[in-house]
Amino acid sequence: MIVRSLDDVNDTDADIKTPTWRSRRVVLAKEKVGFSFHETVLYAGTETSMWYANHIELVHCIEGEAEVTNDETGEKHIITPGTLYLLNGHEKHTVRPKTDFRVLCVFNPPVTGREVHDENGVYPLVVESDDDNPSA
Repeated sequence: MIVRSLDDVNDTDADIKTPTWRSRRVVLAKEKVGFSFHETVLYAGTETSMWYANHIELVHCIEGEAEVTNDETGEKHIITPGTLYLLNGHEKHTVRPKTDFRVLCVFNPPVTGREVHDENGVYPLVVESDDDNPSA
């Protein structure tokens, strides 16, 4: 059993901060549970374009409001608390938070925590090896 709080993740390598968002990665590939789980805040008034070509992502809003645009179709959605979106088709998308936008995210395959968005907004597919997790 793993018990972990957001405070356990704060200011560690699993606490990723950028100019447009902060993501605390609470469960990562090293846990070997088949998914990763993150709490992310995208900042009001910013715009972030992403494309998870190698991952499926589920995003569940728990606070704030944002417009999510499917960049492939132009379709726009307003996301508010209690609403989720699932990028089950690896859709290129842009998030425009109207307020600070706090979401819980699940990735499959799980991220290792070492991924960074490339120039296309893509996370590379990085796999966890037993060498990366000595306790495995």
